[in-house]
Amino acid sequence: MISKIISSVRLSGSGHKYPKNNNKHMSKKNTLFQIFLTLFLSIPFGYSQVDVVYTNLVWSDEFDNNGAVNSSKWHHQTQLPAGGSWFNGEVQHYTDQLTNSFVNSGFLNIVAKKEPYTSQGITKQYTSARLNSKFSFLYGRVDVRAKIPTNQGTWPAIWMLGKNVNEDGGFFDSQFGTTNWPACGEIDIMEHGITPSQPVNYIQSALHTPSSFGNTTNIGGTIANNLGNDFHVYSMNWSPFQISFLLDGVVFYTYNPAVKTPSNWPFNAEQYLLLNIAMGGVAGAIPSNFTQAAMEIDYVRVYQNTLVDTQAPTNFTASIGTVTSSTIELLLNAEDNSGNVNYNITYSGGTIALANPSGVPRSVIVPNLMPNTNYTFSVTASDLAGNTFVANPIVLNATTSGVIGCSGTDTEAQAGTFSIGYNYAFETIGTDVKITFEMLDTDKVGVVAFLWRQSPFTEYQMTNVSGNIFTKTITGQTIGSTISYAVKFAYAGGLSVTRFFSYVVGSNCALDIPTSSELSQLCYPNPVEGILHLQLQDHHNQISLTDILGKKHFEMVVSAREDINMSDLKPGIYFLRIQNSRGIQHLKIVKK
Repeated sequence: MISKIISSVRLSGSGHKYPKNNNKHMSKKNTLFQIFLTLFLSIPFGYSQVDVVYTNLVWSDEFDNNGAVNSSKWHHQTQLPAGGSWFNGEVQHYTDQLTNSFVNSGFLNIVAKKEPYTSQGITKQYTSARLNSKFSFLYGRVDVRAKIPTNQGTWPAIWMLGKNVNEDGGFFDSQFGTTNWPACGEIDIMEHGITPSQPVNYIQSALHTPSSFGNTTNIGGTIANNLGNDFHVYSMNWSPFQISFLLDGVVFYTYNPAVKTPSNWPFNAEQYLLLNIAMGGVAGAIPSNFTQAAMEIDYVRVYQNTLVDTQAPTNFTASIGTVTSSTIELLLNAEDNSGNVNYNITYSGGTIALANPSGVPRSVIVPNLMPNTNYTFSVTASDLAGNTFVANPIVLNATTSGVIGCSGTDTEAQAGTFSIGYNYAFETIGTDVKITFEMLDTDKVGVVAFLWRQSPFTEYQMTNVSGNIFTKTITGQTIGSTISYAVKFAYAGGLSVTRFFSYVVGSNCALDIPTSSELSQLCYPNPVEGILHLQLQDHHNQISLTDILGKKHFEMVVSAREDINMSDLKPGIYFLRIQNSRGIQHLKIVKK
């Protein structure tokens, strides 16, 4: 909420972790027994998509007492930032008035109102409330059951900030405020009203870090049924390995950078909760007939694991799953009395650390591998307390297959435009075809991707791999048949659609049918260790080399014969683009 720009992200389904009642509280208001019974029953379902299950309720507000909010749990943040206005062009005063925040019939009401109000020598035309929890924590799960306003110009939010944030007027600032935003880290559990390109029932989550803030790329979202009229449970599950966001118990976005640094992971220190409704600014114009809007909150709950654990994991198994030219799947499972198991995978490409609920099988796809290469994996199991499996490690070996497919880079669009272009790859795996596209444009925010089948036309949502890389596997194809697909990239404020690519299932080729002159342009040796020799059919050739993540390593004009020194490049797959009077050709280069 400190610094946000509109964005759009992937869509998902929804479910319910707790029973929903739009008129009165659930039975959770009656007894503690029912709270823990509900939690127990929900674990196999509501927690099944998170990496660490948190089961001990450590802090909550059930809003049972009518009147002012509980001052032992909440702080009204009312002090204006320097300059006299809140961030993002917002136009409200935050107050501690009972009309802006109060408890009634078991619900906290945060109310944004149209009314002139003077505070700190400044008059504004709207009031609202911004609450800080007086509780902070490191790692755990937050569940907030709430009904939010969808009025134009309103920006309701449930979010978190690092306890160390340097923000005058915040509850923890005077004692702990040593770090400026975004180095403190920000976790937006739910926000609504700042994505005008999305349907009204769309909610989003976001993370702000030194590596991506304000106009952040770390965003995810989904559609909530009947958003303005129904209560939903907005959740965030935070472990040392990843942060997952859930709507009604179903994960719709997970943030887990493979290599964690202070720049992309400031989430290793305590954070506190914030509840508020902002007005105007990036939430858009406020209609002249607006009078007030409220966010109703049924409960706020924080769970952690607090029991002392001395038992090591048991029944640890690890095996090899699906193998492709660039990935190897590891199938892991173990049990632990704590309810969670940590897995640590080491191999020549580095280390992968993750967690998973006890007894739940976990598939781990090891990416960015070389084709026709043998890999050895050392896998260990432990729990969050550091107890290790008695027979660690399990050692696995697997060899990647050769590549059967086509790939390249292009800029052509059948709708919208591309400022840089996109990478594409079609790979045959058995009778399946894995289709991967990456948008290379750096000026697009909140990118999601949809695969378009040309005939009969069908649209499929693609899975985000990392950054702006998306994939979808088309199953049950016939070897030798021709398929044709394009990709629609949607983003804040627009969309761009690639051209359709025709691919013969089971073939190794350049996409589409290359001419004989194109085929006679040679790059060798391939795979290459040092010097790559080019023999081209034109005396003037524009060439460029990008890696599998889209990073361009060089671009130059060369003659018909040229030697390229590849020695300094890391092993991996690269794409060489050759443009001359005979057209454009894309070649895949393997660097050993």
